[in-house]
Amino acid sequence: FKGILLNTMRKVTALIASAGAGRRMGMEGKKQYVTLRDKPVVAHTLYQFEECKEINSIILIVPQGEADACRSQIVDRFGFKKIKHIVEGGSERQDSIRNGLEYVTDEEFVLIHDGVRPFVNCEMIRDVLAAAYRNGAAIVGLPVKDTVKRVSISGFVESTVKRDDLWSVQTPQVFRTDWLKQAHKSAFERGFYVTDDSALVEWLGKDVAVVHGLSENIKITTKDDLEIAETILLNRLTPMENLSV
Repeated sequence: FKGILLNTMRKVTALIASAGAGRRMGMEGKKQYVTLRDKPVVAHTLYQFEECKEINSIILIVPQGEADACRSQIVDRFGFKKIKHIVEGGSERQDSIRNGLEYVTDEEFVLIHDGVRPFVNCEMIRDVLAAAYRNGAAIVGLPVKDTVKRVSISGFVESTVKRDDLWSVQTPQVFRTDWLKQAHKSAFERGFYVTDDSALVEWLGKDVAVVHGLSENIKITTKDDLEIAETILLNRLTPMENLSV
């Protein structure tokens, strides 16, 4: 697939979802602004998309009332050039993505990524883009390794789930823009909410390809995740370290 990207003229915009409240972090402030090596988590994430040439533009989705602060503290501070819009999110993640989609115009594909997954890299971005170019939709994930149990509300095992065809899904996720907009519009009209955008596209009856992700592509939602992220960063110094504070 990678050869497809070298000569493509397709336009891609990245929606970076960074509007979460971060309640599980148990710290003051939003989780995306918690620092890794003195830089906000979301800045590490944005850097990867800023540097990846296959991404034409970025739409950053932030908590309500924080657009101006994010522009000064993140965009201007670190000199990000690809961010075309800073959009305020909604009450749920799905609402936030729908808000961001209103600013997608002529791009053929939309990439969606969690702002608190800072260890995405350009190779992963290219892999999932290539799969989406071929299939119309693609996501990143990993096969489930642990034994999975279905547990009742009362706390007892109901069954052991066969894990051979189970995957744990990550972001980035990439979709044809028309598919994604149609999925969000239909879901909004019906009051249908899911946990990721892939589920909406699947709901339309579209096939979604899956490409292998990385175990270090973690989503930072708790203090334990933050400690793991610090360890990963110690072993993975990137040019982001050279950006001014």
